[in-house]
Amino acid sequence: MLLITGANGQLGRSLKDILGDNALYTDAAELDITDEQAVLEFGDGHDFSAIINCAAYTNVDKAEQEAELARRINAAGPANLAKLAAKKEVPLLHISTDYVFDGSANAPISESAATGPLGVYGRTKLEGEHNVLSYAGTVVILRTAWLYSEYGKNFLKTMLALGKEKTEIRVVADQFGTPTYAAHLAQAALRILPAVKPGSKEIYHFTDEGTATWYDFAHYILTQAHAACRVRPILTLDYPTPAKRPAFSVLDKNKIKRDFGLNLPHWTKGVEECLKKLS
Repeated sequence: MLLITGANGQLGRSLKDILGDNALYTDAAELDITDEQAVLEFGDGHDFSAIINCAAYTNVDKAEQEAELARRINAAGPANLAKLAAKKEVPLLHISTDYVFDGSANAPISESAATGPLGVYGRTKLEGEHNVLSYAGTVVILRTAWLYSEYGKNFLKTMLALGKEKTEIRVVADQFGTPTYAAHLAQAALRILPAVKPGSKEIYHFTDEGTATWYDFAHYILTQAHAACRVRPILTLDYPTPAKRPAFSVLDKNKIKRDFGLNLPHWTKGVEECLKKLS
C-alpha cells in the first residue's frame, strides 16, 4: 500500500487511475503536510510501504506574493514527509521541477548541473529537495516539467478553452522545455519505486521526449483539437509576468533511461492521449 499525498492534483489523480483502491490517498483535508506533528501522528495510525509526494504549491506567479505559504508547502511539507518516511523506514518519492534551474543552458540539463531558481516557486521547490535528501533514509527526487492532464487547471485545458472563445491567441515562443503528460509521469513513478535500493538518495529527471516552446505546445493542442483559433508567437518581453521563467529548461533523461530501462514517449503522443480522454 502506497501513501500518496496531493492526491487531488494532476499526478495524484493520474496515479489513482492506475492504482484504484490499492493506495492510501490524502490531500490537505486528510493530511496537512505542513504540520509536522500531524504528519507523524498520521504515520502512527496507518501502514504503507512507500510515500509518493505529489503535494505542491504550483502557482508560479502567485508564489511571488505568497512566499511563506509556498515555502510551507514546497519545503517544510516535504521535510515532514521525509521525517515520516525515515520513522517508518519506507522510501519517499518526491516530485520536483525544472524551475530549480535558471534557464541559461543551451543543451539538455543533467541532474548534476548547478541549480539557480529565478523565483519563489523554484527556490521553495529546491529547498524541498534539500530537505528530503537531509531527512529521509531512502529518497528519489523526480524533477519534471510542464505537467498537464485531463484533470484540474493546466496549460492544455486553458488552450482548449481559449481556442473555443477566441479567434487568435498570443503565446510565448522563446521559452523552451518539454510538455509532460501526468499519466506518463505516474507510470514512471510506479516503475521506479520497486527498484529503489534501501538507503539510496537519488535525483532523476523525467519528462516526455522532445523540445517545444509554449507556442509549439499551444499550436499542437489546437491543431489536434481542430480549433479555428490562430496561435501567434510572441516574445517573453511581450508577455510580462510577476515571476521570471527559465528560457531553457529541457531536462536530460539519460540517467533515468539507463537505470530503469524506460522508453519515453514524445510529448506530442501525450497531447494526443490526453485529448482523446477529454473527447
